[in-house]
Order: sequence, then structure tokens, then C-alpha cells
Amino acid sequence: MFRKIVNLFKNRKNWVRQILVAGLAGGVSWFVGDLLIEDGGVVAAIVCTLSIRISLHKSMREGFGQIVGTAVGASIALFTVSVFNFGFIAVATTIIFCAVIARALHLGEVASVNVPVTALIVIGPGISQSTAVHRLGSTLIGAAIAILFSYFSHPNTPVGRAQIQIRNVSTKAAALLAEMSEGVAAGYTQKDAGSWLARARLLVEEVPAIRAQSVEARSHARWFPTAEKDEAEDIYIEGIAAEHTLVQVRMIARTLFDSAVEGGIADSTQKQIAVALSAASYAISAHVEIPDDINDGASSPTDDAREAGSVLAGTLIEDGDDVDQDQIVRGLSIVANIGRIADSLDQNSPAITDVITPDEPAKDRVLKLSPMQQTSTIRNKIRKFFRKYF
Repeated sequence: MFRKIVNLFKNRKNWVRQILVAGLAGGVSWFVGDLLIEDGGVVAAIVCTLSIRISLHKSMREGFGQIVGTAVGASIALFTVSVFNFGFIAVATTIIFCAVIARALHLGEVASVNVPVTALIVIGPGISQSTAVHRLGSTLIGAAIAILFSYFSHPNTPVGRAQIQIRNVSTKAAALLAEMSEGVAAGYTQKDAGSWLARARLLVEEVPAIRAQSVEARSHARWFPTAEKDEAEDIYIEGIAAEHTLVQVRMIARTLFDSAVEGGIADSTQKQIAVALSAASYAISAHVEIPDDINDGASSPTDDAREAGSVLAGTLIEDGDDVDQDQIVRGLSIVANIGRIADSLDQNSPAITDVITPDEPAKDRVLKLSPMQQTSTIRNKIRKFFRKYF
């Protein structure tokens, strides 16, 4: 029993590290808050707990959102309390005003939550001008300490975390393709294909996390002095390539499922499909295990995957008179999917190199619109005024 309890924590090292760092940060926030501001420890600890996250970059963003939210929330809280005094109307009005202003400023989800929370902290019991200022200072202390301690929440850099995520999903994708290859060779059932498709869908659901971590790595490299910008850009492209690969794996699983529903794969193409899937699986595995040596030989694993796809396409065309046309189309679809996987691994596809991938979605930023964008209308009116009269 003792060993099981130990293993529960041993197998979750990262989680244990994160909660220990969060607890230590909360304790330090309380100590520093009480040291610098009278009775400021509790507020600082609360804000630190709200702000700290597993990533330095994310905590910087959320810390910034916390600071903006505090300034807005404190101002609204002081205004509503001065007008309505502390009570039902003041609390309700504060929350409504905070939500409206956060929306108007396009602060995003993080800061939009922090605005009413910090406002309610400010207008807590014993509200006065001095206590409001004290709580505002405590909030800033808590956010700053959360930003500092979040650096120690994870043993790896943002680039390292992205690499781990990409390696894990790629290994799972290769294993799934290998299992599909064996299943096709042995004669799979609709139940088998359904299981493959479900697992492929789960892999694709990891794409948003990979994209977010890749964006974080690139953003982190822009301002952190010890970060390698070229390495961050490479891992960002690697994340896009992994996304393309996972999508193609899911499409292959869907094609095999549709074929099973329609009566299964023709016997004449079973072997070639199994070989092609096996070659694609090995190409992904080789890319993960020996990425630097993948193209050193006369024929790389990705070349072998393309060749296996070409052989499959030739077989499908030769058997065109004897095989159902829908099955031929599905087979050629698998050929195209394997080709895209190979191109993604080699990162030579125009879909990866020539298409500019948008940066972080606006909804995930602390400020959806930059201050320059938000004030562009006012600046344009001022510019027109000066041009007209001066």
C-alpha cells in the first residue's frame, strides 16, 4: 500500500513539482505582502494563486491581465461604493460594469475574469481609500511573485515542452499506423477500424495543445535573452508538420473504416496497403528517433513511404476492372495521405513552407486588440483634423 501511494506521486513528477511551486509561491506572496503592506499578505496570496501557471510566458500574460484587471476593477469598485455604499447594489453594479469594460477593452478570457474578482477583493469588508490602495498594491505583488515562481514550475523550456509533446504524439501516430498495417494484412473488421478511428481522433485533439506550446516557444524566444530564436522557429514549423501528419493519420483511419463498412478491402490490394502503411509508420518513427540522420542514406524512410504509395497506386490502377471504383478511390486516397505524411516529415510541402500560419488566436491573448488598433479611429480623426486646418 505504501509503495502504491509513493508511485501515485512518483508517476506524476511534473504535477507534484507544479503544486509545490504554486504552494511555495503562495506562501512567499503572503510573507512579502504582509512585509511591505499592512495586512496585504492574504490578498497577495490569492492573486498569486490566480496568476501562477505551468509556463513562464503564460504567467506573464496572465500576470499582465491581472494587473490590468486590478486597475480597472479597483477603479470601478471605488466608484460604485462611493455612489451606492457597500451592499447589494454596489456588488451587482461592480460586476456588471467590470464585465462591460473588460469586453470593451478586449481583454480576453483571463483578464475578463480577473477584473470582477479583483474588484470584489478591493471592495471587501472595511473598504476605504487607504485599504483600496493597499489591496491594489498587494495584488501587484502577488502577480509579480507568480510570474517569477512560474519559471520553476516545469523542468523544461517552452521549446523542450513542445519537443516532448510532438515526440509523444508522433510515437502514438506511428504505433497506430503499424497496428493498422498489421490489421489490414490479417483482415480487419469494422470493430477494429472503429477502434483505430477513435484513437486517431484522440490524437488530433492534441493538436491545439501542440499549437499553443509551439506558439509559446516562439513568443518566449522573442523576449527571453537565453532562448534560441532559430530553435524556436524550427520547433514551430515542426509543430505544424506534426499537425498535418496527425490529420492524415485520422483520414487513413476513416478511409479504412469506410472500406470495412462497404465490405472490406479487395484481396489484391491488401498486401500493398499494409506495406504502405508500415512504411509510413517507420518514416514517422525514424523522424522521431533519428531526425538528423533520416536523409543520410541513398533512400530515406520518407522516400520509401512514397515508393510504397506509388506501388499501391499502380496496383489499384491495374486492378481497375476487377475492383469496385469506390474501393479504388479510397485506395488512392490512402496513397495521397501517405504522400502528405512524407512531405510533412521532410517539411518540403508548400502547404507548410509557403502558407503563413496565423499567430495565436485573438481570443487567447490578454489583449485581443492592441492599444494601437483600439485607438486607430481616434488617431485617424486627429490626423485628418490637423491636415484640414493646419
